[in-house]
Amino acid sequence: MAQGFSLQAALIKAFEETALMSGISLLIAVVAGGVLGLLLYVTSNPLFIKNRLVNQSVGIIINIVRSVPFLVLLVLLIPLSKMIVHTTIGPKAVVVPLAIAATAFFARLADASFADVSKGVIEAAVSTGASKWSVVARILLPEALPSLIRNITVTAVSLIGFSAMAGTVGGGGIGDLAIRYGYQRYQTDVMLICVVLLIILVQGVQLIGDISAKMLDKK
Repeated sequence: MAQGFSLQAALIKAFEETALMSGISLLIAVVAGGVLGLLLYVTSNPLFIKNRLVNQSVGIIINIVRSVPFLVLLVLLIPLSKMIVHTTIGPKAVVVPLAIAATAFFARLADASFADVSKGVIEAAVSTGASKWSVVARILLPEALPSLIRNITVTAVSLIGFSAMAGTVGGGGIGDLAIRYGYQRYQTDVMLICVVLLIILVQGVQLIGDISAKMLDKK
């Protein structure tokens, strides 16, 4: 009975840690990545503020971050994590590389979402004399919202996978529990439970994202 209670407590804690890591990182990614994605779009579109130098510079930085495998990025950013959260282990430390990786990932997806908006709609709004930022706020963002929701969902699912990988370096969460008990201590039941939890979490996020995007889609 004590062992079952201990396992239950460990699973609850792991679930909370994964939700915390993924949630905070997703929030940062949506805000920072959304801004970077918008910057990429407006600096590549002559209807707004086309600037090749800014566009290419931001694009190169994003591509560099995306080119580094997450586990390598996790280790590479240990000094930065320590400087920001004053620790190199646990969920708090993992949030830093998670947020950076997710921001670069979502920035490209956000740029694609904005690019999918009909150019004719934007041109019509600009031709009426509306300011560029008014077009962004009233036309571009609302039209791109369903696609952005879908891409936020994709980012959230990827973050859950990244957070599980963070368990290999003591990052906490479901992945950490699966490795420490399921793999290192050969407790197959713990491993299976962790896998089921991850599947349920991913399916839940995907379902919420799909429903939200469908409700907002006017097409």
